[in-house]
Amino acid sequence: MKNKQHNFLGIAMVIPSFLILLLVVVIPIVLAVLESFKDDSTGAFTLSNYAFLFADKFMRRNISFTIGLTLVSMVIVIFVSYMLAMYLRFNQGKIADWIRRLYFIPMFIPSVIGTYGIISMYSNHGWLARFVLLAGGDSFPKIIYSYSGIVLANLWFNIPFTTMMLSSALAGIPNSIVESAKDAGAGRLQILVRFIIPLSYKTMLVSMTFVFMGIIGSFTAPFLIGPNAPQMLGVAMEQMFGVYKEIGRTSATAVFMFLLCSFMGYFYIRSMIQEERQ
Repeated sequence: MKNKQHNFLGIAMVIPSFLILLLVVVIPIVLAVLESFKDDSTGAFTLSNYAFLFADKFMRRNISFTIGLTLVSMVIVIFVSYMLAMYLRFNQGKIADWIRRLYFIPMFIPSVIGTYGIISMYSNHGWLARFVLLAGGDSFPKIIYSYSGIVLANLWFNIPFTTMMLSSALAGIPNSIVESAKDAGAGRLQILVRFIIPLSYKTMLVSMTFVFMGIIGSFTAPFLIGPNAPQMLGVAMEQMFGVYKEIGRTSATAVFMFLLCSFMGYFYIRSMIQEERQ
């Protein structure tokens, strides 16, 4: 009798969370998938919305632009964050202490404010351009409203969080392993390749997954400082839905982005399953 009561109590506690998950996540996903197969004018079942993604030259450019920029930004973020985390892990002193105190500040700045700060600093009439002109420069390179502007914003928003995750992974590596490798005659590169990276690659995969999904689905920075064409898929979706009222094509683009994120998450899940089997 008591076991049944405990089971009923457990189910009763789970039901609210399940209903919220159902209403907020599951049902919207199902509706989006169904809408992606509907013709906006007739409501009939069609594959034209998905064909549009690859038949229209502007959408092909948007897709290649989004994927390419996401991969480039992800690689730069992971590299810079890992080097920064390595420096914080194996160095002491005032510089390292100041970096530990300051590097995570961008995580607490809203994306709109951070984007506005980037515009104020790096636009053609921003603070940096004014300093260049005062120093005798003739022109300032175009950074904002271009490919480089979105990459810069991605670095600003993603490096602090990624560094924090990687720093936690590197902090879990015992000093005895590094010291033993040094005593055995291993150089810095050998220690990095044979010990540090293998002991922290799981967290690196998690970081890559989060960075990829965060960048590919970003909207604020690409909308405010990105080029007019080609566009990130998030901005293109907003125009298709808000301006042209193309619900089917917007839903198809959303499903396509979900598949891209699922493809990225597949490698992480597979690596985790393989590690558990070992």
